Amino acid sequence: MDFITALEKEFTALANTAQSMAMEAYMKNNFQFFGIPMPQRRVILKSVSAAHSDSIKTNTRTLAFQLYEKPQREFHYCALELLIQNCSKKLVLDDIHWIEKLLLTHSWWDSVDTISKYLLGRYLVQFPEQKNKVIENFSKSSNIWLNRSTLLFQLDYKKNTNFSILEAVCEHFKESNEFFIQKAMGWALREYSKINPIAVQNYVLSTNLKPLSKKEALRIIEKQKL
Repeated sequence: MDFITALEKEFTALANTAQSMAMEAYMKNNFQFFGIPMPQRRVILKSVSAAHSDSIKTNTRTLAFQLYEKPQREFHYCALELLIQNCSKKLVLDDIHWIEKLLLTHSWWDSVDTISKYLLGRYLVQFPEQKNKVIENFSKSSNIWLNRSTLLFQLDYKKNTNFSILEAVCEHFKESNEFFIQKAMGWALREYSKINPIAVQNYVLSTNLKPLSKKEALRIIEKQKL
């Protein structure tokens, strides 16, 4: 039995209709679910992966995209975890094409945020010469999920965050009325406020951000004032 067949067999056996309905409702009925909670899903993935480790090591990208083509969201999560575990620290230049494809496929905040932080973010660390080109292309796109990724790709950078880039992307999107853009902008600024609260506060107070972005950006700073 191959890896994907084995994984599907385990998921099917543990499918929970009541839980799947709740998960689907939470995701605005954009996806089908088996109804398997994250901790249980990860235990299953770990177990099945261990039995097919050689296949995964040599065919990670192919297997991940085969999983991503399936309708159930649990498969998409597994695909991303395989890519993060096996590829994210040893990417190649052309990987930006499948990273972009992932951002554009079955797009919703949960997958896009994971891809942005752990795949796009790590890609741009490994290929810094591509940073300006990728950010420009994604930020000018008409697709909100590519747009959102330019705000979130530095989430894992912490003290290595390039605040000038974050400011520039925020400036580009500060007039956006799109909820997912406003929310991402505030989130990115809030995360950096853990490193440099003064820089974030000065930027937010001197910039005409949308109320949601401003509220999210200053949440930690305002809490610390209490």
